[in-house]
Amino acid sequence: MTITVTTESADCYRHSIKVGEEHQLFTDLPKALGGEGSAPEPHDYFDVALGACKALTVTLYARSHDIPLTGIGVEVVHDSSKEKEGLYGMSVKLTLRGALTDDQRATLLRIADKCPLHKLMTTTEVKIETRLAEGDFSQ
Repeated sequence: MTITVTTESADCYRHSIKVGEEHQLFTDLPKALGGEGSAPEPHDYFDVALGACKALTVTLYARSHDIPLTGIGVEVVHDSSKEKEGLYGMSVKLTLRGALTDDQRATLLRIADKCPLHKLMTTTEVKIETRLAEGDFSQ
């Protein structure tokens, strides 16, 4: 799947994001950084990815193991104050709904930390290659 990010206007920071052919999102910088604050900034999407992954992973696990989870809430808060020193802290709070036993709640908490993005963010070395597209884009 290809993700494409495209400038909406040369006069602002707002960009359109296409995820495959089916989904469109937007990103912008906050007003404090010169943007319009009209959409989430990239750090927000990083945090969203973790929260969404935990919600989906827990829901999938609960359904496949007949755990009576009727809903989940995931709250992600980040601390980027030491990001330049190499530390980006994230705190995640789960709200599990349903008639769950203490053991089921503990199991679902454990499963939340096994979501693919949690593992990707904490145990995998990510390599990124950035290159220029070929062609004349002087317009």
